Amino acid sequence: MAIAIFENKELQLTWIDVTGPTATELSDLSQEYGLNAYALSACLQPDHLPKHEDIEGTHFIITRVLIPISAGQSVSIQSISTKIAFFYRPGLLISIHRIPHDFIEDVRTRFFDTGQLPVVESIVAKMLWHILHSYETPAVRLSNELDDFESKVFSQNLTPQMLSELYQIKRKSLMSKKLLLFSQEAVSSIKLSDSESDVLQDTRDLHLKLMNIYDQIHEDVSNLVNFYLSISAQKTNEVIKVLTIFSVFFMPLTFIAGIYGMNFDYMPELRERWGYPALLGFMMLLSGLIYVWFRRKKWL
Repeated sequence: MAIAIFENKELQLTWIDVTGPTATELSDLSQEYGLNAYALSACLQPDHLPKHEDIEGTHFIITRVLIPISAGQSVSIQSISTKIAFFYRPGLLISIHRIPHDFIEDVRTRFFDTGQLPVVESIVAKMLWHILHSYETPAVRLSNELDDFESKVFSQNLTPQMLSELYQIKRKSLMSKKLLLFSQEAVSSIKLSDSESDVLQDTRDLHLKLMNIYDQIHEDVSNLVNFYLSISAQKTNEVIKVLTIFSVFFMPLTFIAGIYGMNFDYMPELRERWGYPALLGFMMLLSGLIYVWFRRKKWL
């Protein structure tokens, strides 16, 4: 575990940043700072969803930061995001996370050390802004991927792999949207005075913007999947149509050939000189009638 303790004596504010703690180390934090042990245990659950609780005067927030996902990796809450927990009350902020994050150092040097954000709630709001900002670049990437797929789908350059890739995009957008939806509780829980509410308003505006973006991505990918399936069904129908036309032409001819291929003794046409050309003529006439019928029905 790595613990960094920062103090701003002017604001009488202490920030404790904890990276990769164990259960024993969290228990020590609980005893030292009077934190709820059950809430601290939630920090060790890797797939815990965002939430907010107010426990005995201490606010507890769990959020999730989106992280890059490697190609071929299964899409899940744990694979696309990592958890950050906050405990805060007047004069104290504790942040707990599994891996280091650059924006934590940025917030500390730019806002905590300089005293630009005078209360702990405003620092938490700025941290939430950075956490939500991690959803923006993946949203742009998913939108660009959708544009490429849209060009392929509308040009009918379809491959079986495309449907699987579209499903992956849909799942990523759905997971991100789910995390943003649960994060709304944490964003709404922060209360600031009107004079200090600018950073909180920025966070709420960003949250609303991202919700709309991921809603649109989810809707677009659903439409593309439906359009892909429609085009695939249309191509299948075209193939079936061609096969059906060939079947209709050759079915009666095969029936006639099957009858005269039985070679019964009492089939006088087999011994007539005109039997063979007459049968061929009848087959050609039958094929012509079928062709005319198809043309009148506008099936050809």
